[in-house]
Amino acid sequence: MRWILMKSFLYKILREETVFCISLLFALLSMLAVKPDAEYAGYIDLRTLCLLFCLMAVTAGFQKCGIFRILAEKLLGAQNHMRGLALALVLLPFFCSMVITNDVALLTFVPFTILVLHIIKQDRHTAPIIVLQTIAANLGSMATPPGNPQNLFLCSRYGLGMGEFFLTMLPFTAISLILLLFCIRFVRQEPVRVYFKESSPLEHPRLLAVFTILFLLCLLTIFHVLPYPALTLCVMVCLLLLSRDIFGNVDYFLLATFICFFVFSGNLGRMETIRSFLSACMTKNGMLTSVLSSQIISNVPAAVLLSSFTENWKALLVGTNLGGLGTPIASLASLISMKFYLKTEEADFRSYLLLFLALNAGGLVILLTAAYILSAAGLLI
Repeated sequence: MRWILMKSFLYKILREETVFCISLLFALLSMLAVKPDAEYAGYIDLRTLCLLFCLMAVTAGFQKCGIFRILAEKLLGAQNHMRGLALALVLLPFFCSMVITNDVALLTFVPFTILVLHIIKQDRHTAPIIVLQTIAANLGSMATPPGNPQNLFLCSRYGLGMGEFFLTMLPFTAISLILLLFCIRFVRQEPVRVYFKESSPLEHPRLLAVFTILFLLCLLTIFHVLPYPALTLCVMVCLLLLSRDIFGNVDYFLLATFICFFVFSGNLGRMETIRSFLSACMTKNGMLTSVLSSQIISNVPAAVLLSSFTENWKALLVGTNLGGLGTPIASLASLISMKFYLKTEEADFRSYLLLFLALNAGGLVILLTAAYILSAAGLLI
């Protein structure tokens, strides 16, 4: 009986936490080549791990208060035609992902979208809107350090200031918004009416004030105004005193994934042949190397791995963020929305995947072209 339960647990972990399992395998294999020693302690970026924990806790706090669902209901209730509704549904994850990360934005708004479209009998729009929401979340999240775990890591790894980060990513955020608005123009202008029987109440308003303050402290810590031990202590104390259940909503597998990739990339950095190869690739074309690596291992692990082989943070930052477009693996948040879609009654995996790949490929080509134009003009890399 115990063996059956253990087998079931392991299968669940393998299915739901695939990236963690892969990162653990990579870490263990690298440990065969580089035996554990005192240098391993230097692999771990404790500042990134603490910041990531604090941001996940604060985001879970916001969700507990119901602020995002209230925002969605207010925006959607004001729409009276399909194009306006589609615009609101797509821009919600675009802007919210800048604060709560792309995966949390999709977890929040994709199920809500499926429900709304079903209520108003517009299920035929489900696939294209979810694809656009996925792209919107992946592109909107690149605008801020809290939006993507790799942004948080790279800001910590290279000591980036607020101005450096935003000046680098602002052009791509603006172009992304224009592209999304262009895509929405293809939605037919047909009348719809969105009606919610009961408005979602704001829960725990005092907690919302506390989590808002904690989020501001997170921003100050990201840009090196506040030391990360002080932030971590503050968040831990607030959770213990006010909302202990939030501890259960933190994605500890994501933290463990980062640790595994810290070990893996640290060990690769001590293998001269691999180090020379990756360093050469990053030197020759760091941005394209980052984009291609993201398609294979996703953009967060790519950022951790490649950061050991370059000091060109702009190429790595832009490459891993743009690299979130492309295959469903490029940004693991894309798999979240795909799972939700495939659970709907009229799900068509082939059509969804073709549309996903076509729109992602188009967006990636346009943004990469813009990046190389900015680079040629001396404004980027």
